[in-house]
Amino acid sequence: MSMQNINVALIGNPNTGKTSVFNQLTGLNQQVGNYPGITVEKKMGFCKLPNNFKANILDLPGTYSLNASSIDENVVIELLLNKNDKLYPDVVLLITDVENLKRNLLLFTQIKDLEIPTILVINMSDRMKSKGISLDIPYLEEHLKTKIALVSSRKSLGINELKNLIVNYKSISTEPCLNASSIDVEYFDKLRATFPNQLLYKLWLVITQDVNFLNLERNEILNSFTKSHSDLKRLQQKETIKRYQFINDVLKNGLKIDTTIATDFRSKLDKVLTHKIWGYVIFFIILFAIFQSIFEWSKVPMDFIDSSFATFSALADENLPAGVLTNLISQGIIPGIGGILIFIPQIAFLFLFISILEESGYMSRVVFLMDKIMRKFGLSGKSVVPLISGTACAIPAIMATRNIENWKERLITILVTPFTTCSARLPVYAIIIGLVIPDERIFGILNMQGLTLMFLYLLGFSSAIFSAYLLNIILKVKGKSYFVVEMPNYKLPLFKNVAINVIEKTKSFVFGAGKIILAISIVLWFLASNGPGQNFENAEAIITQKNNVTSQKNGSENLENQINAYKLENSYIGILGKTIEPVIQPLGYDWKIGIAVISSFAAREVFVGTLATIYSVGGSDNENTIKNKMKAEINPITGEKVFNFASGISLLLFYAFAMQCASTLAITKKETNTWKWPIAQLIFMSSLAYFVALIAYQAFK
Repeated sequence: MSMQNINVALIGNPNTGKTSVFNQLTGLNQQVGNYPGITVEKKMGFCKLPNNFKANILDLPGTYSLNASSIDENVVIELLLNKNDKLYPDVVLLITDVENLKRNLLLFTQIKDLEIPTILVINMSDRMKSKGISLDIPYLEEHLKTKIALVSSRKSLGINELKNLIVNYKSISTEPCLNASSIDVEYFDKLRATFPNQLLYKLWLVITQDVNFLNLERNEILNSFTKSHSDLKRLQQKETIKRYQFINDVLKNGLKIDTTIATDFRSKLDKVLTHKIWGYVIFFIILFAIFQSIFEWSKVPMDFIDSSFATFSALADENLPAGVLTNLISQGIIPGIGGILIFIPQIAFLFLFISILEESGYMSRVVFLMDKIMRKFGLSGKSVVPLISGTACAIPAIMATRNIENWKERLITILVTPFTTCSARLPVYAIIIGLVIPDERIFGILNMQGLTLMFLYLLGFSSAIFSAYLLNIILKVKGKSYFVVEMPNYKLPLFKNVAINVIEKTKSFVFGAGKIILAISIVLWFLASNGPGQNFENAEAIITQKNNVTSQKNGSENLENQINAYKLENSYIGILGKTIEPVIQPLGYDWKIGIAVISSFAAREVFVGTLATIYSVGGSDNENTIKNKMKAEINPITGEKVFNFASGISLLLFYAFAMQCASTLAITKKETNTWKWPIAQLIFMSSLAYFVALIAYQAFK
């Protein structure tokens, strides 16, 4: 009796042990070649099976799904679509990793839709006990409509059972796990009616993937069902969401993870880091250490940059020919750029710590940990990713909400993400904290400035959560969502990866902000150096006449300062500032701070650069640092320092709540496709910022 051949295809995500299973089945009976016309490696082998069967086994390239993004992924799809191929599988072995079933099963459900007998091979089963994992195999087989093989390629367990399943592949159901037409009923009904003899999901792959399909003319299908690229992407996203919803429902009962009985090092560490009490305590301690370090480690380089730019301004003023251009350079450009570059050390340290947390695998634990809290406020763990990303910048963070399938949760996340303290707020916080919070220690170790910075970050996150809670009550939108997060193994961060991340993000921040600050600094310098009417033009005569300076000690120096101050008040920017001063005075701000607040609507970090430019134009001492100039500023009406404790706290709270970012409003409009939500966002956050700052100033005054 001749041996019967069975074509077997090994398919799976990268790093699931697919090649190890292939080696266990085939041993030395392997050959390697290339697929016709392409350089992707083709690995084939054979093994003897019970009952006089032989398996021709093809090890296909690793792929995460049938949504191909590379040539080797195309190989998988083209083989599965082409029944005329001599290697077309009689049965597929879908190799999965027991620790990452959620992610792996996406590909499984797609292959099942192609109605090919598919055996679910769960690899690394020897780790189940140490990980505290238990599987309800009969339940999973029933709901996934397949047969399951538990194997350990590392310990050669379950291989014989797998061979028996391959022999009996004809008994495996070819029924899909879920109905593909549920992605878009009208679209798929029309597709089925036009091509009644073709498999529906094959048609869908032909439309969405750039692959060959020999049973039908590709152009015929595409001409009949043309959709825009964005529409197809939307449907693909909808498909992925529905599959993960199905997977979550199945694994809710079929997969149990009890970390209390897990024995491996990672599980022991996870027990602590994701503990319902200690997990939050440890996260708080880590945050505390980060913000203490940001202030402690950055003092020396910040002072060096600050004094260097003060020196550059003085050198430019002394060595360049007197005139408008020199004034622009020494009083406009150099102070404005210095006002942002001074914060490179703090921003770099912030990105350094975030990169280390991400590289080590701890950030995924934070996302998992926070999911439990987020659900109480109408969000899911998926919302944590944008909120944490918002510590860098709200714009990519808002774009990251696209993976939240529930519209209500996504909208709420978009609206509250700007509350998270982004890196653009850091320059404002740093300069104000340095001015009004004493550089003292509590118990000899806790730096008050670092504590204040941490409080502001926690305030931003808490505000986002509380706002989400209110919006969840106000917005009457029904929906159900699912949260999938993969827990990576712990690892030592690679220095190269961390360094590249810090350099790229810091460079992006500095150059992005630098362009805006340079432009605004030039405009502000012009507005502060020019003014309408006789008061500005005749400032010297008016001040000289008003004061009998000849009898004053150090009269020439006082005269110059008084003339500069009078010209600044009567310049274009002074007139604008004086106009808005009645509105901001109750917050403890003078007209100069008012100008900085308005100009920083373009970008929050412009605040410091604006004041640097205004104080440089308004004073004759170019050698003084921006920090010292702000510290010495006196309110002429009250005689008190402008930046005192009350006004400083008011400013910190104003920037903690205010929108102050035109780019964020623009991306909110783009993501929601209407101006309604960004306008509501702007009005609410600005109003909240004003009233909180007002209450704070009046309370501490």
